[in-house]
Amino acid sequence: MSTTPTVLLVHGAFADAASWSGVIAELQRDGIPVIAPPNPLRGLASDAAYVASAAAQIDGPVILVGHSYGGALITVAGVTENVVGLVYVAAYVLEEGESLGELQGRFPLSPLVSNLKQWTYPVSGGEPATEVTIAEDAFPSVFAADVPAEVTRILAAAQRPLAAAAFEETASAAAWRTKPAWALIAGADNAINPEVERFGAKRADATIVEIEGASHAVAVSRPKEVADLIRTAVRARG
Repeated sequence: MSTTPTVLLVHGAFADAASWSGVIAELQRDGIPVIAPPNPLRGLASDAAYVASAAAQIDGPVILVGHSYGGALITVAGVTENVVGLVYVAAYVLEEGESLGELQGRFPLSPLVSNLKQWTYPVSGGEPATEVTIAEDAFPSVFAADVPAEVTRILAAAQRPLAAAAFEETASAAAWRTKPAWALIAGADNAINPEVERFGAKRADATIVEIEGASHAVAVSRPKEVADLIRTAVRARG
């Protein structure tokens, strides 16, 4: 059983695990074990259960890292016994019983909200459900303003949609109440109001790093800085 925590990276909405590529390279260079499973993006409870299951099947301690909506998932999944720390990257940090909509509703809405495009997907035995992506023309400014244009065009075309119901589901637990937390605030985030990120991080008594000028896609644009914070958590819990 390894004593160095395994880092489990959880991507958020409108992205996939490849968004962690630069961060993974940084961590692997230091010999830190890391995995980045796909996030189903179908709902807070079911997605958190998926992350918790993945963590529980890892031998040894685990550091959960969540970007954006992934932060809400690690907040719930982090109660898994072998999880020893939580790292939030431009993320939602929920309280138990709180939803994404409730948390962000306390602050001025980001440009994301007015630039969502609705789709539907089939549900077995029921009516089609709604999922959302970011309108492609708005994607660069909303999600990845500090990423090269040729990259943002690819990211926009390859978006993973989020089930709209995820905004209203409430967190069944808040693992930061019993596990140490770290948080990276993206200072120029247009997808999540940075004040939402700061509020949640402070409430969780997280160790906070803020990157001025960083977009929501900070793991893509600033992989070293993101990896540096994760390394700090690994060293603290290793």
